[in-house]
Amino acid sequence: MTGKQASYPSLVDQVRENHQPLAEVTQEQQCVLQGRFLRVVRDTVLQPNGKLATREYVQHPGAVVVVPMLDDGRYLLERQYRHPMARMMIEFPAGKLDDGEPGLDCARRELREETGCEAREWAYAGVMHNCIGYSDEHIEIWFARGLSQHEQALEEGELLHLSAATLPELLELTRSGALTDAKTLTCLLWLQLVDSGLWALDWQELAA
Repeated sequence: MTGKQASYPSLVDQVRENHQPLAEVTQEQQCVLQGRFLRVVRDTVLQPNGKLATREYVQHPGAVVVVPMLDDGRYLLERQYRHPMARMMIEFPAGKLDDGEPGLDCARRELREETGCEAREWAYAGVMHNCIGYSDEHIEIWFARGLSQHEQALEEGELLHLSAATLPELLELTRSGALTDAKTLTCLLWLQLVDSGLWALDWQELAA
């Protein structure tokens, strides 16, 4: 014998109505640490049940990630050593937004600096929030194609290796645990759906 199935409200309706019954209201904010571009804060918040609680999180200016599409059907990626993980990580090119910088401008800059490539066409895919439990960081996802090769312009101390892979190869690297970077995994979700034709991108051609 089975129990009665619970009745759940429609998630789609809740999102459409911007239903936020559990919203918290910040009462006070304290800066715990001010780094070079990261800031750690401790907020005192009023919960909807009338109780006070504290929330500690990292404030981040935001970033972009680029999916560079090569003419041979492969995708351009980077491998670089990430100190917090103590290992080489497989990633799509990415970088931090400067204050007030449009996402496309940042995407073009990071692609040129890190890979030496410029793209003739660009398409905005969406935005991801990669660590919602402890940071307000958001990352814009951009696709780029029609690449032309120029000189890299890496920042001092920035070391990385460039390589290329097909979508099936990237999925196998994900399955095996070799590819674990959150922003790159999110890009692979988009990439699979675009590649299958289920999702379409709105491409725009840029002047050289």
